[in-house]
Amino acid sequence: MADVVRRRLRTVVGLTALAELVVFVLVAAWIGLGWTIVATLVTSVLGWVLLASQGRRTLADLRQRARSREAAGRELGNAGLVAVGGLLMVLPGFLGDLIGLLCLLPGTRGLVRGALRRVVLARLPEHLRGPVRVGSTRTAPVDATDAYRPAEPLVIEGEVLRDPDRRP
Repeated sequence: MADVVRRRLRTVVGLTALAELVVFVLVAAWIGLGWTIVATLVTSVLGWVLLASQGRRTLADLRQRARSREAAGRELGNAGLVAVGGLLMVLPGFLGDLIGLLCLLPGTRGLVRGALRRVVLARLPEHLRGPVRVGSTRTAPVDATDAYRPAEPLVIEGEVLRDPDRRP
């Protein structure tokens, strides 16, 4: 299993490097080698600037979620996409810059997140895919005056129900 993953990773990295080289040569033939090098340096600087600004914003969102004790799933995903996007923008290469820019900009980050979600869900076994439906049964009725009692812990009894149409 590990050999297959390593082999696939080497293949992907090799093909990506080859594609970046082909695009670099095509751009150099189109606008000249000097301007191509300048464009590569400019995109790297742009990557640093975007990484700094979006990184600060994402960390502020994470801090806010931590202060309010809310789940920070989307913010953690944004932090990961900002980190990957910044790395791709800083490394030389126009294809990586394009993907990195999609990861760094807030408007297009949702597109990348959706594409990643589809790829991950396609690789999961069917019984691990959502949605999960939860049913609840109450042992005693609750009225509005009993809704919050800080002295006693709140316990909700129930059971997890599987969709009968799905196989386990």
